Amino acid sequence: MLDPFRLLEALLLITLLAGLLGLISRRNLFLKALAMDVTGTAVVALFVLVAARSGLRTPILPAPLLDDAPEAWADPIPQAVILTAIVIGLSIQALLLVVITRLARLDPLLDTASFEQLSGAAVAPSHD
Repeated sequence: MLDPFRLLEALLLITLLAGLLGLISRRNLFLKALAMDVTGTAVVALFVLVAARSGLRTPILPAPLLDDAPEAWADPIPQAVILTAIVIGLSIQALLLVVITRLARLDPLLDTASFEQLSGAAVAPSHD
């Protein structure tokens, strides 16, 4: 029988690789931003899956009154790191989409090659 955690790990790794492939292979800036979001989401989900262990209790829940077994508490540090990563990822995506919206005024197709030509023309020295 296949372990469900192994299956989820495999699916998240495939999602991570699909996001990286989209980031490398696409020329449209919006599709690159979308691929970056997929990659970031897969990394966060993979971190949560790896950090999840069965039998651990969250530190915010009270212990049962009749349970004499020693408690195995979950470590809150990975949870804080994940929340921080989610907030930083969201702010980066928002900033990236604002920049892409501004660049769409120059080239509505948002093709990276056209922006490379624009930057090459702006940087090229003039031969007077």
